[in-house]
Amino acid sequence: MTRESESDLPIEPLYGPSALSGFDPDTELGEPGAFPFTRGVYPTMYTARPWTMRQYAGFASAAESNRRYHQLTEAGTTGLSVAFDLPTQMGHDSDSAIAHGEVGKVGVAIDSIEDMRTLFDGIPLGKVSTSMTINAPASILLLLYQLVAEEQGFPGSALTGTIQNDILKEYISRGTYIFPPKPSLRLIADTFSYCQAEIPKWNTISISGYHMAEAGATPVQEIAFTLANALEYVRAAVASGLDVDSFAPRLSFFFVARTTLLEEVAKFRAARRIWASIMRDEFGAKNPKSQMLRFHTQTAGVQLTAQQPEVNMVRVAIQALAAVLGGTQSLHTNSFDEAIALPSEKAARLALRTQQVIAHESDLTATVDPFAGSYAVESLTSQVEEATRALIGRVEELGGAVAAIEQGFQKSEIEQSAYQIAKEIDSGERTVVGVNRFKTDEREPYEPLRVDPSIEAAQAARLASLRAARSGDEVRRRLDELRRLAEKEAAEGKVASTGDNLLYPLKDALKARATVGEVCNALRDVWGVYVPADAY
Repeated sequence: MTRESESDLPIEPLYGPSALSGFDPDTELGEPGAFPFTRGVYPTMYTARPWTMRQYAGFASAAESNRRYHQLTEAGTTGLSVAFDLPTQMGHDSDSAIAHGEVGKVGVAIDSIEDMRTLFDGIPLGKVSTSMTINAPASILLLLYQLVAEEQGFPGSALTGTIQNDILKEYISRGTYIFPPKPSLRLIADTFSYCQAEIPKWNTISISGYHMAEAGATPVQEIAFTLANALEYVRAAVASGLDVDSFAPRLSFFFVARTTLLEEVAKFRAARRIWASIMRDEFGAKNPKSQMLRFHTQTAGVQLTAQQPEVNMVRVAIQALAAVLGGTQSLHTNSFDEAIALPSEKAARLALRTQQVIAHESDLTATVDPFAGSYAVESLTSQVEEATRALIGRVEELGGAVAAIEQGFQKSEIEQSAYQIAKEIDSGERTVVGVNRFKTDEREPYEPLRVDPSIEAAQAARLASLRAARSGDEVRRRLDELRRLAEKEAAEGKVASTGDNLLYPLKDALKARATVGEVCNALRDVWGVYVPADAY
């Protein structure tokens, strides 16, 4: 009996040579590290060294998060990944009325250079790779990171890491946008240009399908809408005057890994193949690094359950295997208790140990691309590729990612998929262990990690001290210069030249100890805020 994949593609009970009829391994498979990169972006992949093991962390105050970072690095984490609280993600200071009740809840509160300094106290920024999950104010948090690194004695040229900086998926699925799409794209293009000159090893964007998947997107929708967004970013950068090979090598991607291991492996392989051909054929990218789809993976938070939470450790292990077999460059494994609360120290350590067991106790790092030539996986890869190209084509017919967003296309498609999944779980057609099958009435005592509500008052006090100690006149001058240049860009209707890049006055304002909320408000004054069409 034929089953269907998460993307409604047929999965046959048995695959054989006929599944690969018409399959040209030289064209569609190739070699690892060579176009079209189906088998991985590097020739040796994990045989030389394993993927970067990141653990996503950040909660409450910068000081508490700093303690967690030190615990993770001592446990063997090879890359830090910062979660920011909702006010920071939305460009509001902790003492703003709109931030009340949310300070430090889903990540760390960062209001100023002082908080960033505390967050990385004792961590040499020139010697670690840091990923920051931040979008609308991504350039601002990156500049704060650079300022702190410079205080530590590390120039921008020594810094490595990633900012998510993917605003288009916020309009589609996640909602932490600030400005309308066009000025947001201009700010992203300015970030590309700034990093090319000042922080050349930094990954300037992590184009994300993860959050769309968490909202209900199928694997095909996840990579189709992600690559459609990537097309829009590349077009905006090229339109600003940047040569594609000057910035494309620093593009990166962010995907989910679900428990449906075979389709996930096929998804990653198909995504690499599609992106390589887009960059070569549409944009004329000549540098092989411009054609590589390098990506970070996080295991599927949406598949974690509050019921029988220990079962989540099994789910995470399977998802981590899917990411590794699919050729990820870095990986975050979720903690088993995240469906209940912020992860405890023990749960975060167990999540990291899951990666370490795969890397050091299994034989998956002994050979490159173990699934190459698999009748099932190669067939699924071709099916996923075909369906993804068709969906990207539908976005292009609507005028590209931004035009499709304005028409609500991606959001509607994902909502339909999410509704279908919910129906299948409710009816029992889709099994979720511990939720609709194999249930138990036993409830083990569990004490979740909670954020101290006094964090908000402490952050407000820090902000009051900062404003009292800094030069108010200098901050006002810096913010006025930022508004002036933002107004110039808005009037010209295009990305400013390198000499007028917004990140330079942004950095000056932050160095003068302007806050995240103040610089975002200066840009709100000029650009306004985005209101989705279905909000009217």
